[in-house]
Amino acid sequence: MFTLWIFLVFVVVLISAEGIPERIFGGHSVPISAVPWQASLQQNGKHTCDAVIYSDQIVITAAHCIPSNNSTEITIRVGSSKGNSGGQLVNVSTIQIHEGFGQSWSNNIAVIRLKTSLRMSANVKSIPLADSSPEPGSSASVSGWGRLGCYQLLETTVNIKDLNSCQTSYGQGITKDMICAAAEGIGFCSAASGGPLVSEGKLVGIVSFGKGCAHPDYPGIYVDVAQLKSWILKAIRKLFCPCTKKV
Repeated sequence: MFTLWIFLVFVVVLISAEGIPERIFGGHSVPISAVPWQASLQQNGKHTCDAVIYSDQIVITAAHCIPSNNSTEITIRVGSSKGNSGGQLVNVSTIQIHEGFGQSWSNNIAVIRLKTSLRMSANVKSIPLADSSPEPGSSASVSGWGRLGCYQLLETTVNIKDLNSCQTSYGQGITKDMICAAAEGIGFCSAASGGPLVSEGKLVGIVSFGKGCAHPDYPGIYVDVAQLKSWILKAIRKLFCPCTKKV
């Protein structure tokens, strides 16, 4: 229990640390048309996290990206290569955070329903959820905004690692609902949370946490979408229930 507590404190420090650049590390600039499922989660008008388009009314992000302060205005921007301008900016209707998140960094996922439907186009597309977890040794792409110019959209490729290797680095806080991925000098910085990990045209992961920027001894940790797919679909159904409280 003490070891797990140390792990949680360690992760909180990583994610909240000041001075860590908000970007995909080792990535290259891409237009939004290359990753049209990419979305920006904005708090009080500023980009704070990445998100992923599941449908014209639903986006998915990391649970820790959702502010606990109810007075914070959350909006979603899509269809733009810039995180803070262009495209479509829509308001949020309701949010469902995984009820298992909070005791540990497992289940770090949230589903958001939008107040108005997105206008789908070449720059705004949904992405299907993976049915199975990616195999160790396979490759996947991760994308997100960074402080290159005006929050330029970046993308890079990482390799899926065996979960045991992550447990060796991070400890017992690494659980089966997580994916471990890295490449030499490539990955994400901590504030790229909520962004998509994509393999073979499907969403396999959501950026969760990591140490610094592509640290060689600490692979990036992602939510395993296939492991949580049944919860995601259940949460979406709940968001469309008339009894669900709106934001």
